[in-house]
Formats: sequence, C-alpha cells, structure tokens
Amino acid sequence: MAEIKAEIAAVLFDMDGTLVDSDRAVERSWLAWGVEYGVDGPTAHRMAHGAPSSATVRKLLPDLSDADLTRASIRQLELQYDDLSDVVAAPGALETLEVLARLGLPWAVVTSADGRLAKARLAAAGIAPQVLVTTDDVAVGKPDPAGYRKAAELLGVAPANCLVVEDAEVGLEAARAAGARTAALRGLSGDVRLTSLFDLAGLLGDQPGRSSRNSAVGT
Repeated sequence: MAEIKAEIAAVLFDMDGTLVDSDRAVERSWLAWGVEYGVDGPTAHRMAHGAPSSATVRKLLPDLSDADLTRASIRQLELQYDDLSDVVAAPGALETLEVLARLGLPWAVVTSADGRLAKARLAAAGIAPQVLVTTDDVAVGKPDPAGYRKAAELLGVAPANCLVVEDAEVGLEAARAAGARTAALRGLSGDVRLTSLFDLAGLLGDQPGRSSRNSAVGT
C-alpha cells in the first residue's frame, strides 16, 4: 500500500455499499419491483448490484418496447427515492473522509444511481461530496469507465493517480478500464483489499483501522 499511497492524488468512491450503507433499501426496492413486474426479486437484486437500474431492467425484461422499458426503469427508481429510513454512512466512511481532509486529498463519488437518488442517499448519510458523478452525467454507466474518467477530470487528476474504492465487480472493471488503482470491499480482488473503510482510513493515515491493519492487503 505504501507504493500505491505515494502515487494517489485523489480518491473516487462508489456510493451504495461503499460510502453509503443502503443495502436494505436497495433490496426492498428490487423485491417490490419484482412483484409488480413478475420477475424474481432476489435475482433482480443480485443482478443489479453496482450497475445502473436501467441496464438491469433491460436484461430482465428484454421483450419490452423501449417506451415500456423506460417506464419500468423509472418505476424501479421511484421505489428507491423516498426509502431512506435506514440509509446511513458506511462503517468507516466518515473517518476516511476526515483523513482525506487532513491530508488535503480531493475525493469524488461515482455512482450508478441517478442524480436525485444519489443526492438523497448522500444527504441521509450526512455526506457532501466535492464532486458527484451519476448516471445523469455520462452516456454509459458501469462497467464503462466514463464515470471514473469524468470524476478524475473534474478533480484535475489523472486517472492513474486515483484510487477507486468499490464493492462491486462491475465498478472494479470500470475503474481498471479507466486506468485507476483499486481498493476492493466485500472480499473482491483489487490492488488493496479492505474489510471496511476503517481499513482505508488507517492505511491512508498510517494508523491502524478499527479492524486489524493486517486485514487490508495488496493483491
């Protein structure tokens, strides 16, 4: 991590499951949507992890017309917009942002949510990003690298000098395609593996995280 840290000039975070704990709200929305559209909710939820809702809807309902696909995608988002009762900052998120502020490192959020949903969830979690890139800002969502490239550009940092923090393989794929370094949660493989953002706070700040520092290892 020391070698990577020396090259990092900015940190780019995924939102859901990474910086914000919205797991239960996301699951509820897909289960309810599945009932309405006659598809298996748990399958839809698994397929949707880390990807734009519209892409998942298209995979699940490939025979719908474009107009009906648009309506189905809008409905899926409607089920998420106001479901914020248990949306909070992920463990270690606020501590990591405090470390970045102390180090003077810029950061951004790059999410597969649209602008309305991203702003609502970040506000519920008490997080105000310096830069926010949503599906409203790019033509193609993850695993396409456009979002991470745009965030790096807005921060004035080369993608190669960015550390992307992700909890989904489609997001890690987007980060690698953008040329960024990766830090992976949920047992996924990245340049650095994290058990939580407490590990990242400790590694960036050269202090042990709340979990064992040895639990964050390079791959």
